[in-house]
Amino acid sequence: MPTIREPRDGVRLNDVGIVALIVVFAVLPFPDETFRAQGLLLVPALVPAAAMPFRRRWPLVVLAISLLCAVVSAAAGTISPSALLAAAFACYSVIDRRGRGIGLIAVGVSAIVVFLSNGWALAGDLLDSTALQFVLLVVLGGALGDAARSRREFAAAMIERAERAERNRDDEARRRVAEERVRIARDLHDVVAHQIAVISLNAGVASSALDSRPERAREALTTVRSASRTVLSDIGGLMSLLRSDAPEEHDELRPQSGLAQLDTMVEGFRRGGLRVDLRRQDDAFALSPASDHVAYLVLQEALTNAHKHGLGRTATVALRIESAALHLTIVNPTNTVSAASPTPGNGLRGIQERLGAVRGAAHYGSDRGVFSLEAWIPVESVATA
Repeated sequence: MPTIREPRDGVRLNDVGIVALIVVFAVLPFPDETFRAQGLLLVPALVPAAAMPFRRRWPLVVLAISLLCAVVSAAAGTISPSALLAAAFACYSVIDRRGRGIGLIAVGVSAIVVFLSNGWALAGDLLDSTALQFVLLVVLGGALGDAARSRREFAAAMIERAERAERNRDDEARRRVAEERVRIARDLHDVVAHQIAVISLNAGVASSALDSRPERAREALTTVRSASRTVLSDIGGLMSLLRSDAPEEHDELRPQSGLAQLDTMVEGFRRGGLRVDLRRQDDAFALSPASDHVAYLVLQEALTNAHKHGLGRTATVALRIESAALHLTIVNPTNTVSAASPTPGNGLRGIQERLGAVRGAAHYGSDRGVFSLEAWIPVESVATA
């Protein structure tokens, strides 16, 4: 588990305070001679003070030194408050720095050593309150160390959770941006590409027929003008959509043509010079608004490709119901005679994405100079006439 970054080991202000406290307890003239260190006993009473600044780096070593000094003093018949206080601080550091497992063992061993050594100093009186209070002091040091470690780990867990949540928010924001870019690309292609193709093809017709068939050139230029107005209107609507912050306005601005406009779309391609053979069954069916729009876009994209890349300017469109799905088939001659499928462009990729959104599917490919595109879109209901 990650932990909060700790300061470098070294002498700190609280170390100075702890050392001063231990020195005071070592030289304090207690009324009871059992706690008073005199002569050479000042050495084991003061050695733990010198070891205290190293308790973070080597807590077990400092604890061992403190206990050893307490045992030496007990062997001389004296209870050393300074050494026992140092042992309590060392127990705090052991469980705080080395973890609960090692810390509990160290605290347990220290409590036993303090209990027995104080009983030794008191001539075997193990249940004397004076001896027991230092045992409780050592246990309290370990408990405070465990509390400090738990608090630090909890804070680290909260920080890690907050950082993870921030990363998840960033990932979600990037995902939404990517989805929005794909959606904008699809809408731009759907709104603009078809009309631009119509403009390009009719401009070519007008250029080639300007001298020989001026009436045909005028018809083509009329189509160019109409398509230009349409694409400008569609681009204006798309720009309004992109600039709008109100979600309720999106449905109004987004183009939502459906199969009800199929005849109008086919007539537009016919005026542009593409001969379209439209075949429909008499079965009545119902599509959701999204599926209806996707069906329209699939036919529009397929006919645009047939107009731009097809051979002979002819295309066959068939709509029929198969197994509770609308089956769309668009076939047109092509210059590609290989049986391999063509590399999908933005239009075909957009068709696959939109069909996937309505649980539909598509299949396309070229075979012996004929390109075919098939799409299946689930229908909500079918009524046979």
